[in-house]
Amino acid sequence: MQEQYSALTGERIRRIDHPTGLTILVNEKPSYNKAYAVYATKFGSVNNVFVRDGRRRTLPDGIAHFLEHKLFENEEGDAFLRFGPVGGNANAFTDFDMTAYLFSCTEHFDKNLEILLDFVQRPYFTEKSVAKEQGIIGQEIRMYDDDPGWRVTFNLLAALYRNHPVRIDIAGTCETIAGITPELLYETYEAFYSPRNMVLCVCGHVTAEEVLEIADRVLKPRANPEVERVFPAEPDAAAAPRAEQRLSVARPLFALGYKNPNVNLSGREAALYENTMEILSEIIVGKGTALYHELYEKGLINASFGSGYQGSESYGYLLFEGESDEPDAVADAIRARIAALRESGVSDEEFERCRRAVYGRLMGAGNSPERIANNMAVCHFRGIDYFTLFTSISDITPADVTRALGELTPERAALSVILPERK
Repeated sequence: MQEQYSALTGERIRRIDHPTGLTILVNEKPSYNKAYAVYATKFGSVNNVFVRDGRRRTLPDGIAHFLEHKLFENEEGDAFLRFGPVGGNANAFTDFDMTAYLFSCTEHFDKNLEILLDFVQRPYFTEKSVAKEQGIIGQEIRMYDDDPGWRVTFNLLAALYRNHPVRIDIAGTCETIAGITPELLYETYEAFYSPRNMVLCVCGHVTAEEVLEIADRVLKPRANPEVERVFPAEPDAAAAPRAEQRLSVARPLFALGYKNPNVNLSGREAALYENTMEILSEIIVGKGTALYHELYEKGLINASFGSGYQGSESYGYLLFEGESDEPDAVADAIRARIAALRESGVSDEEFERCRRAVYGRLMGAGNSPERIANNMAVCHFRGIDYFTLFTSISDITPADVTRALGELTPERAALSVILPERK
């Protein structure tokens, strides 16, 4: 058992390299009254092409999300129902890069963790259950097709990216999930749900010894195949400058994005870059900026406005989004602010104020077991020491922000707008 300690936060993370190949990370919080566990695999919606044993495979869009749904069902029924009697609040999610199964509880942690580890390692797929799930997820897809918040984001990604699968809806389409079979689900599970491709992160009033005892008892040996993820070549420029759609909204929604050319980062380098982009977004139109107050006082933005960096090892983009009766005016003001900063540079005073704001948000997230454990999982898959998220902030300089600012060029930008339906 290894231990990572942060003198900055006073926390420690205990790491267990389990004989099955699974990595277990435990952030012990004895003063907390609850515990949270997330069991995650490095397999998300963008991993639709891979090579295993020299054979290239292309998966249907939406299969990661479909597999997440199906793992809760086995011969005994719905695994969700097993958590209720032992006080567990369970859930799961699929994003672009990861699928995660989780629970929180204030008692019976051992029983909840047993259930979590058990059902995820016991896939059970039949023709009948897969057909039923295709109907259920088909309804979910149609619901998201009419969701303005969902559509403004994915319309933006389709405008930013020409080839990368991040442009594709996480759930896929009704047509793509129609091609999913039990055999394909088993093959996909074996490729991506190997212990070495997974991590168990726990935070709360538990000890690493407790977690290890349960893992030793429940986990079964499984194969750990080598899988190579494959991504298409992606042009530097955005695929289209604008995307527009009309839906049932009271006020237009917008999302302005800048495609990031600086991908394929991992470890400390990735943490430094992503924190740099967060500082940059704060400098451009954070709540402490004159631009933010001007837009707010004019009624061009409201409390829904936000900005930040989204990315992983194969894609990345800086995002500004919210509601506005004049989305183009807001986008023009942000573009003008970026152009002005590129001309004038960033002052030391402004840089330091925004660096402290980003650091404060990171420290605030350290009070939530859910956010701690989820961030631990993301960091693990990116090869980042969790505590580097905090320590790297002090190593970022105004010159780093200026270089990142130079990446925000007009040809890398796209604006997505959802307008009210015509009457």
